[in-house]
Order: sequence, then structure tokens, then C-alpha cells
Amino acid sequence: MELTTLWFFIVGVLLIGYFVLDGFDFGVGMSLPFLGKDNTDRRLLINTIGPVWDLNETWLIVAGASLFAAFPEWYATMFSGFYLALLLILVALILRGVSFEYRHQGKGEKWTRWYDQFIFWGSLLPPLLWGVAFANLAQGLPIRPMDGGGWLFEGTLLTLLNPYGLLGGITVTLIVFTHGLVFISLKTMGEMRENARKLASKVGIAAIVAGAAFLIWTILQHLQSETLWAIIACSAIAAVALIGGWLANFAGREGWAFTANAAAIVFALLAIFMALYPNLMHSSIDPAYSMSIEGAASSQKTLELMTWVALIVMPLVLAYQAWTYWIFRKRLSRDAIPAEAH
Repeated sequence: MELTTLWFFIVGVLLIGYFVLDGFDFGVGMSLPFLGKDNTDRRLLINTIGPVWDLNETWLIVAGASLFAAFPEWYATMFSGFYLALLLILVALILRGVSFEYRHQGKGEKWTRWYDQFIFWGSLLPPLLWGVAFANLAQGLPIRPMDGGGWLFEGTLLTLLNPYGLLGGITVTLIVFTHGLVFISLKTMGEMRENARKLASKVGIAAIVAGAAFLIWTILQHLQSETLWAIIACSAIAAVALIGGWLANFAGREGWAFTANAAAIVFALLAIFMALYPNLMHSSIDPAYSMSIEGAASSQKTLELMTWVALIVMPLVLAYQAWTYWIFRKRLSRDAIPAEAH
């Protein structure tokens, strides 16, 4: 396998890891208005992700850095074309992170309510906008090569808000919401565990319907693609995993449900990456204007150096993250929340 293709899939793996791990973080944040009957409940929900949420977000940082180093033209074109959408995501993530740290610093219910709202919207907007962005990548964007090199995005934020893109955003939002609710039922006990499981069953149905519509639409858009078989296979596995996760949650098997939901996210994103391959961005203006993997990649020496760094660093990162999850594996309950906690 050529290094350009290898790094296309490495970037894909990093982004998939981000959506699987930070995905349930987003789902927990979105659950605050639905499961947080009082401040103790909301504090319990936040504590389920307290030790890991910032660690999960490092996957996005590493993915962005790898994208910049391996495919600078892809990075530049996406960040210029998706500028406003990415800015909104960044603002939402900042507000969300600040809220986790400052929510308990104030005095009074009004202070905590404001930060609870920031956590909710900071958890809702990123998966919605990420879903819109990735759906548009799979569908194709109005890009063309420039005379001086690089590619130009000839669209606006409204260009991204097309029916297929919006369906992608809704689908990702519903799936990560379900993912987060299952994580809550996996990490808590008592009434919170049962309420999260029941809500996951309801939201899971909507996620299955939206996911099926999105994956079918994706397949229909790529009937002439040379990777059609891979798109169909990944879509089918994602659909089976999503349904299996719903059944496992309904049966009260949170561990299996969480694993199945994670698999659904993995294979749904793989379907999108297969829809992209062998390009990085499809041009809706003219297929000849599409950005190929080879055309947007860094030099061979750069990719070789990055490969050696990845071989050394990635096992250490994975080991540290696995250790962190193991240390904080115990279930939580309302009784563990101090009465004076905000």
C-alpha cells in the first residue's frame, strides 16, 4: 500500500476514533435537559464523562494535525470552504469545555443553569455540523483547481445546507445522542440508569430510521463508484450494528449496546470514506476537478517521517487512554454526589 493511501486511512481512523469517543460525550451533554431532573442528576451526568471528555477531544487535534501534515491541500480547501461551520464548531467546543470547568465555580442556580445550557448547545451543534460536513464531502462540493495551484471552494454555508447534508447532520446527532444515553446507562445505577435506557430506546428508533435513509441515499449517489461494493458492505454492517445496539439496550445489556453503537459509527464513517476514495474531495462542478489523494499529499519524505512517528506514538496514546478508562470504570450514583456540589 502506498503511503498516500495509508495516510488517507490513518486520518480516517483518527476521525472515527474521535466520533466514537467524543460521540458519547456529546450524547451525555445533550441528555442534560431530558435526564437532569435536578442539579444532583445533572452533576451525576457530567461526572460520567468528567475524567475522559478532554482526553477524547485530543483525537480531533491529532486528526487535524495529521490532516495538515499529510494532505495540506485537503486541509486548506476544507478549512476555507467550511470556515463558518468550523468556526461554529470551535465556539461550541470552547463553550462546552469552559462550562465543564466553571459550572461549579459560581453561587446559585442561575449560574449553573447558564452553564448547563452551554453544555447542551456545545454538545448538540458539533455533531450536527460535523454530520453536515462529512455528508457534503461524500456527495461532492463545488471545487475547482486554481491556476496557481490548490483548489477553490465556490460555495457558502448555505451550499452545505442541502437536503442530503442536513440528513447527514441529523443522523450523526441522533446516533451520538443514542450512544451517549447508552453510555449513561452503562456508567450509572438506579433510576438514572433505567431512565437513560428507556430514552435510548426511543431515540434509537429515530436514529435507525434516519441512518437507514442516509446510508441508502449514499449508496444511490455512488452507484457508478469503483468502491460501491465497499460502500454497501460498510453500510450494511453499520445498519446491523445499529439495530443490534437497540435490541441489546432494550434487553438491558448496556455493554453490548455500547459496543454495537460504536461499531455502527465506525462502519457508517467507513462508508463515507469509501464513497470518497480514491479522491479526497469530489467536485460537483466537473469530476475532472476532483481532488485526488496523490494530488493533495505531502512529499514522500514527509509521509515516511510521519509514519515512523505514528508507529512510536500511537501505541502509547492508546495504552494511556485504555488505562484511563480502566481506572474510571466504576458505575456512579446520586449518593456519590456531595450535597454542596454545584
